[in-house]
Amino acid sequence: MDSGTVLSILMLTAIAMLLGAVYLWRQRGTSKQVWLMLVLAIVLLANVAIWVVPSGNGTAPAQQELK
Repeated sequence: MDSGTVLSILMLTAIAMLLGAVYLWRQRGTSKQVWLMLVLAIVLLANVAIWVVPSGNGTAPAQQELK
């Protein structure tokens, strides 16, 4: 799989987790599942940011060739 595909799936999953957390929060109120879904979404977004944000040499890890 291409790294762009994996990053896209991660972003879609993070969005789904955020929407699911909002839905559960409105239905049942604050629960442990809502907080866990929010934490998971933040972790997924942080992983995407690590791969996409350029480093000191100006290239992002997702743009570098695997060796």
